[in-house]
Amino acid sequence: MPIVNIGILAHVDAGKTSLTERLLFETGAIGRLGSVDAGTTQTDRGEIERRRGITIKSAVAAFEVGDLRVNLIDTPGHSDFVAEVERALGVLDGAVLVLSAVEGVQAHTRRLMKTLRRLRVPTVMFVNKVDRVGAREAELLADVRRLLTPGAVAVTAVDGVGTKAASVRAAALGADDAERLAEHDEGVLAALVEDRVPGQARLWAALAAQTARSEACPVYFGSAITGAGVAELVQGVRDLLPPAGGNAGAELRGTVFAIERGRAGEKSAYVRVHDGELRTRDRTEHGTITALEVIGVDGAATAGPGDIAKVRGLAGIRVGDRFGGAVGGEGGARSADVARDFAAPSLETVVRAADGDATRLHTALVELADQDPLISTRALPSGESSVLLFGEVQKEVIAATLAEVYGVEAWFAPSRTVYTERVVGVGQYQEDMNHYPSTRFWATLGFRVEAGAPGSGRVFRYETELGALPPVFHRTTEETVLKALEQGLDGWAVTDVVVTMVHSGFNSVMSTAGDFRKLAPFVLMRALAEAGTEVYEPCHAFELDVPADAVSGVLSALIAHEAEIEASEGGTVVWTLRGSLPARTVQEVEKVLPGLTHGEAVWLSHPAGDRLVRVRPEGRVRTDGNPGDLEEYLRFLSLERG
Repeated sequence: MPIVNIGILAHVDAGKTSLTERLLFETGAIGRLGSVDAGTTQTDRGEIERRRGITIKSAVAAFEVGDLRVNLIDTPGHSDFVAEVERALGVLDGAVLVLSAVEGVQAHTRRLMKTLRRLRVPTVMFVNKVDRVGAREAELLADVRRLLTPGAVAVTAVDGVGTKAASVRAAALGADDAERLAEHDEGVLAALVEDRVPGQARLWAALAAQTARSEACPVYFGSAITGAGVAELVQGVRDLLPPAGGNAGAELRGTVFAIERGRAGEKSAYVRVHDGELRTRDRTEHGTITALEVIGVDGAATAGPGDIAKVRGLAGIRVGDRFGGAVGGEGGARSADVARDFAAPSLETVVRAADGDATRLHTALVELADQDPLISTRALPSGESSVLLFGEVQKEVIAATLAEVYGVEAWFAPSRTVYTERVVGVGQYQEDMNHYPSTRFWATLGFRVEAGAPGSGRVFRYETELGALPPVFHRTTEETVLKALEQGLDGWAVTDVVVTMVHSGFNSVMSTAGDFRKLAPFVLMRALAEAGTEVYEPCHAFELDVPADAVSGVLSALIAHEAEIEASEGGTVVWTLRGSLPARTVQEVEKVLPGLTHGEAVWLSHPAGDRLVRVRPEGRVRTDGNPGDLEEYLRFLSLERG
């Protein structure tokens, strides 16, 4: 049976989970329609999700349309849980982007569509809530074409939009639609040149081909609550989104995109299989699979290309892990490329257990990090732990999860910005094992530290001969250096840096890998101190539409919040301002805009790189014993041994 894996994506409160529920009900996958408000939906299974009425973790369900099995992934809509969306995009064959007919195109909608288009994920759009007061049809379609994609083609229409009696009917493709499709179809273009509008069959064939190539986006109107337009959407998923490919006879390749734990703490991993087959009792690089369930297929013992499998027995598995190495082809390119549009967390908080049990707290946080590695927890010398965040709602959810799932009541400090460090010069330092009485390490190391290319991350190179040290010493040194760069001179992670080993030596009798592991951070920090670092803070790019008479006041407010204006254009009615500002001031700007613009501002911002801070912030608490200070570092190592 052919398979298509689709994601349901949306801005928060657009009705995404309600649509998921309606799709499952209309196709017979469930016999009773659940409700977000009542907490009875299929995909929001967690108690916290049900209580809050928002999706936090991606969930998978399946239904069939004729001979096609559809695996449906319901993703979070709130921007604090964007990492869940990021992981889902890497395993999709297509997407359904949900908009509200009342609220229209929102900030997160634009961000999602930009990513879907760049990754060339075939997408259909569902305009929900056509039965609500204030719902729009023609005006919203114009906004979609202006703000999301010019290739939007309406394939259904609404009668009675904005009323409880709103109904949906199929819309014939006309001359305007033909002109849009002619952009990517020479046959349609030739017909228009001859003053002929191709017939419906020809236009639908062009629409299907262009949807599969992410050049066109069919738009369906409807209501997830009443069911209007949902049958047409189901048919569109069947007819317009391309099914999964893959080769069952090839080497196994798969991607872990979600982790969940049962009541007893047992771990299950959701794996999208791209090629090859996965079976119970298979020995993989992550361990032996003890149980396997193919989503949508009862009793299946084997997962093949296109399948999503829920596997157990892999205790060390984490979100983002792969089976069989990198995924080839288009799916692999998507998986590696998605992070360009979804930045790393820009906030950090310190967490303390109310009962003082730091070990139990950190263990719980490590388990949560298995499910979402981007939160990246670390134990602090004080007994507290730090956690990276996308936003305050995520912090509230983590607190609730700790209390309700792990029985840990936790206190959270106010969130602070996560900074990074970049090297500004060139530094070099060498420590010889002949100085053993002072350093106490039977190892010789010398490093040169310098800036790397923007976006290059952390790079380790050799100018020494690889055979000059035993392989285990080389490997230990490189791994230790890359780990040590997570805390620079001020305790912030160092990025876009090149560390080159320029000198090395060992004693064949006395030296151990531990000597190199302990010496490397000390030598690295000395070289880093000589090179020097500057601190950078995360930024957002913004686009802002304001009334012409409010431009002056808005510009003053933006500049006061450290914005850099890159473009301004407009006329007598509306002006558009573009630029960037620190992530830490975004919420403050959003609060003052309504008062400055009589509520008429249209604001869009998204993470976009970083910039040098104006005032160097207080350093971050270290967890590495401060290798830059030899005495302090040696005391730390002695406590570690104790």
